[in-house]
Amino acid sequence: MVDGIEKIVAELPELQDVTGVFALADARVAQGDAAFAADLGLALARAYGSSERMWQYTSVFGHLLRLLATTAGPENVVQALRLVSAAEVTSPKRDRSMASLLASSHEVAHLAAAFTGPASEELRACLVQELVLRGVVVDETPGIAEWATSPHGSRHPLGWLPRTRSELEAGAALPSYHARGGSHAMPYGPSTSREPAVISGAPVPSSKETTTPAVATAMAAAVSNWADESNGRIEARVFALAEPLDAASVPDALLTLGLKCLHGAGTGAAVSVAVHPPARAWQVLFAAASTGGAYNHGAYGAYGRLAAWRSLAALAGSPEGDGVGDVEARARDSIWYGFEAGTEWFERVAWDIGLAALGPDRRRLAVLAATDTD
Repeated sequence: MVDGIEKIVAELPELQDVTGVFALADARVAQGDAAFAADLGLALARAYGSSERMWQYTSVFGHLLRLLATTAGPENVVQALRLVSAAEVTSPKRDRSMASLLASSHEVAHLAAAFTGPASEELRACLVQELVLRGVVVDETPGIAEWATSPHGSRHPLGWLPRTRSELEAGAALPSYHARGGSHAMPYGPSTSREPAVISGAPVPSSKETTTPAVATAMAAAVSNWADESNGRIEARVFALAEPLDAASVPDALLTLGLKCLHGAGTGAAVSVAVHPPARAWQVLFAAASTGGAYNHGAYGAYGRLAAWRSLAALAGSPEGDGVGDVEARARDSIWYGFEAGTEWFERVAWDIGLAALGPDRRRLAVLAATDTD
């Protein structure tokens, strides 16, 4: 079949429609010939790997990689890893997406090939975290435990994350994939069912903004991709209250802080504020980080998990250096709120987030708002 691959490679730039190549690859993989798809992908990468704007190449190569990664079977895993590990195409971003595709589509036993065969340390670290998110006990999984518990895993930036899933993470919205697409949940956005907040007008303690650039950056970790890679806006601020704030007075307090996202709320624009369990706050942050905004694909599961915990830690006021267990304990001692408003700041399309955390001492109020649009 080498001649057939060479013919496809030679004719690819002239094709006006590549669905025939898709169909051929689909058929060969369905017949058990995963190596054909990998061989074709490698040949294309060697010929056109530097031609990123050549749509025929990017389309076909992307399909081959996705086809192998999402089609169940141990040989498909092996060939997907062989293809994604080629020197001509390997990249951290591709490794992150590949880890998500593999974890969502294959039996855990088959994924051990990533830890014994060709695969980057980045892909392995991401795959461990993707599996943890899906409830896999990686420390007890043959073929994976050895790497996960080794210095390789602990030295990686993702090594700060625990190798077991927290109760807060149990409801994480994880994507599903197939060869021609995928889907994921969006647990945020404008709501038509929330009741307007009860604004009593009662006095609230005076406040002083204490936001620092470092804290604002950490709070916004989960939504930074909305602004960096799409059209998003972010407001991340922290306030110290002169006296402990009663939980019921948070809606009133939010309107006194001078937040840009709530400018005009409570007068001409309705505002909704509701208490959230800590798990809901984490899930919203994780979805924002892992799936991205209007014009990007996010950080995927592994780095989405890391960003969600960093944002949660900063919102809850966890001291720098705390482990995830300490962050979770502090988050549970905080009171969490979700809010939204019909102000001009929010786009009110599909990507809107409003979170507030009242700290354990009830004298620290942290607010994160984000919005994006296409």
